[in-house]
Amino acid sequence: MTRKILVVTHGGRQEAVAGLREAVPALCAAGFEVALHDHDLAAEMGTGSFVLDEARDLLDGTELVMVLGGDGTILRAAEITHGTQVPLLGVNLGHVGFLAESEREKLTETVQRLADNDYVVEERGVLDVRTYLPGSSEPVRDWALNEATIEKHERTLMIEVAIEVDGRPLSSFGCDGVVMATATGSTAHAFSAGGPVIWPDVDAKLLVPLSAHALFARPLVVGPGSMFAVEVATRSGAGGVLIADGRRRTSLPVGSRVEVRTGDTPLRFARLNQAPFTDRLVSKFNLPVVGWRGLADEAAAHRDEPASSTAEPQPDTENTPQTSQTR
Repeated sequence: MTRKILVVTHGGRQEAVAGLREAVPALCAAGFEVALHDHDLAAEMGTGSFVLDEARDLLDGTELVMVLGGDGTILRAAEITHGTQVPLLGVNLGHVGFLAESEREKLTETVQRLADNDYVVEERGVLDVRTYLPGSSEPVRDWALNEATIEKHERTLMIEVAIEVDGRPLSSFGCDGVVMATATGSTAHAFSAGGPVIWPDVDAKLLVPLSAHALFARPLVVGPGSMFAVEVATRSGAGGVLIADGRRRTSLPVGSRVEVRTGDTPLRFARLNQAPFTDRLVSKFNLPVVGWRGLADEAAAHRDEPASSTAEPQPDTENTPQTSQTR
């Protein structure tokens, strides 16, 4: 049976096109039927093309979407696979590439592992975003893998917001905006705004105020069943804008209300590396861990040390009653 794969890249970036010229022949040689999202690149590579506007229909029978690029390109590809069972696999050609699973120099190895079915699929939660505009009873529906951000529309004016959690008012203040993020997005915009890093296996949502003019405007972390709501207060001198994953925008006039819940359908990612999330943090952020020795390393070092000939004899405790202590 033919295995289909879609390759998404940034056709305007030279390094992405160079990676594509290496990936497509390797995928074809491994037995994949390859389609590209860019007509011009598809014609150059001699592959089928994939129209983004018709993505949902054409994904049927596709095993995987390979993304050559940075986090922005991966978020673009996520718009194609959201709501489907098709996983994404990112090959980083950007700077940090936190969502990517592989690096450019390992492209050949990545193709071989895909050919060998040597990968696992991991699910990441998304946000369900509903915006209620003044005078409209039906919400504008959207979603986000990383974050939904409410930002001020006028650079010189703060936006006044009221924060609500689970239908109960919490606080109100003037600010530059509010970030509501998934655990996946905790290392993106929310992280830059001073929010905590949430491990991806924690099913949680995060709210981080941006430059709030208030005494109590701390990041909030809630569980999957909770709902955030942010209203653009009627006393606000200007409206705002809702930005989902840095890609989709909705204008928020004064009186708008944005509700954020945990989405019903998670996004799927193909994973090659089962290393702990801590290792990913260290690698992507280049954290200073050189010279660190953990308890396991210390224990191993002690085991390798020769026994001292002058060590004091230990008492025979075989027949000595043991006592337990609590601390």
